[in-house]
Amino acid sequence: MMGRYGVDQMNVAVLIFSMACTLIASFTGWLAISLLGMLLLAYGVFRMFSRNIAARQKENQVFLKFWDQAKTFWYRIQGWFRGKKRQFDDRKTHCYFSCPKCHKKLRVPKGKGKIEICCPICGTKFIKKT
Repeated sequence: MMGRYGVDQMNVAVLIFSMACTLIASFTGWLAISLLGMLLLAYGVFRMFSRNIAARQKENQVFLKFWDQAKTFWYRIQGWFRGKKRQFDDRKTHCYFSCPKCHKKLRVPKGKGKIEICCPICGTKFIKKT
């Protein structure tokens, strides 16, 4: 492997995706997915044995930027589901209202009658019945 690029994060992802496609194709019998798996495997091997190290490093940097964005998107989705679970879990003891100005979700105790709610983010005050 002297003078060759070797394995990086993008190569690992390409090879894992290739194995996943091949596995799915073996269960479903779909030729297109099997072909995609083989092409990804060939691309991964090509990247490993490439002598153009600068080009492979640029590809990996682009992949890592994309991967960071994908992780950020995934964390936002997880946070949304966690918020919904929390609302569902304490629906007997708390109410949720949106601030009319900044649209931040505010959690207030139930059973207090009409109360004035002050948004901690923007300072807007509004009255709601709990």
